[in-house]
Amino acid sequence: MEFTVAQIAGILGGDIEGNPDALINTLAKIEEGKEKSLTFLANPAYTEFIYTTKATAAIVSKAFVAEKPYTTTLIRVDKPYESFALLLETYNQIKHNKKGIEQPSFIAENANIGSDVYIGAFAYIGSNVKIGNNVKIYPQVFIGDNTIIGDNSILFAGVKVYSDCLIGSSCTFHSGVVVGGDGFGFAPNSENNYKKVPQIGNVIIEDHVEIGANTTVDRATLGSTVIKKGAKIDNLIQIAHNVEIGENTVIAAQTGIAGSTKIGSDCMIGGQVGVVGHLNIANGTKIAAQSGVGHSITKENEIVQGSPAFGIGDYKRSYVMFRKLPEMQAKIQELEKLLLNQNKA
Repeated sequence: MEFTVAQIAGILGGDIEGNPDALINTLAKIEEGKEKSLTFLANPAYTEFIYTTKATAAIVSKAFVAEKPYTTTLIRVDKPYESFALLLETYNQIKHNKKGIEQPSFIAENANIGSDVYIGAFAYIGSNVKIGNNVKIYPQVFIGDNTIIGDNSILFAGVKVYSDCLIGSSCTFHSGVVVGGDGFGFAPNSENNYKKVPQIGNVIIEDHVEIGANTTVDRATLGSTVIKKGAKIDNLIQIAHNVEIGENTVIAAQTGIAGSTKIGSDCMIGGQVGVVGHLNIANGTKIAAQSGVGHSITKENEIVQGSPAFGIGDYKRSYVMFRKLPEMQAKIQELEKLLLNQNKA
């Protein structure tokens, strides 16, 4: 696909300095720009590349003042990074604008399929499934019985959604996501082994949620596991049964959240964090990477770090002391020798 600089500037509401008829067919980092590519300059640290880039056009701030000659056509906007993000979103919409039902695929006779839907080859759509308008279901996706998927959602190749789950509008699930697998529920018995506790709840995922590749969201034992509107979940994350994730919370890769924990809205959780079950995490909490959370966090907007995690200010002061332990030990040993020698004298 090719677009003119003028067409792109029209999408962004930008002003052109250079050739409005120049053609663009790809996007590139500013230091890797090439002919017919579009790049952007948002970070001042990369300003030097605007004078050497071979990109055909570049999105820059209206406040940008060139100090040396350049050859690229400029598209001036108020906020270059936001404009480039808008362009990426537009590009994705065009790229994923697939429609129709490929064969072979299976769609139950009583499934309700909306308009302008794409269903890829080898997809399976179960009984009583309801799929909204403009939904994209890529090849080898499994949708279990009685599941509902809202308008404009995208399920990439290999996603599995078990029965009875509710998926909102404008959600994106990347390859390998599993929604609604059984929660880890086992009860010890008199024979000294574990009997499975049936997991008969479901998963509810509200609008505008994005879930990264190979993340798993377990169904509830009873009731629902819930991911609320606007949450963003990275790759390789485990969300256990009956967990609740609040609105606009973001969670980085390899985090594990144990059963029945409730995480508030607007939280930020770093990579490789572990959260014990049955806790409450207050709104706005920030948890640093590789932390282990073993108790509820009741104060909103608190920042914690460590394993077990505690307030980041105390953590940093403690870590300074921790790093000095070898030096402190040497000093203590030296003082012990001095005292010992004094006592002998």
